[in-house]
Amino acid sequence: MPHLVVEYSANLPHFPEAETLTELNTALCAHPEVQDEADLKTRFVVADSFEIGTAPAHRGFVHAQLRLLSGRTPEAKKDLSQRIAAVLRERTPRPQGVMVQLSVEVVDMDRGSYAKERL
Repeated sequence: MPHLVVEYSANLPHFPEAETLTELNTALCAHPEVQDEADLKTRFVVADSFEIGTAPAHRGFVHAQLRLLSGRTPEAKKDLSQRIAAVLRERTPRPQGVMVQLSVEVVDMDRGSYAKERL
């Protein structure tokens, strides 16, 4: 905990994943809700097969989901969401003629059922 998964459509070429991962981790680790930087797991997933609406030509997306153990305030979740959005807004490729949709979601994980070990 926390887990950040960033999905993006394959029609956004040259996404600077390595630099974006570093910026996302830096932005999130600066927040008081992330107490141990080694707990943050961030990754990208490219959607090779996707559709957006009923007229998907020239549309792309970036969607980030931050999964946190439950108990955070709405204000903390909003701040985390905004930090993620700010980095992605700056780093997301904008190919000519492609409308890109950016979204960020913060999801609570159930504390009672979450298991984690450091091996």
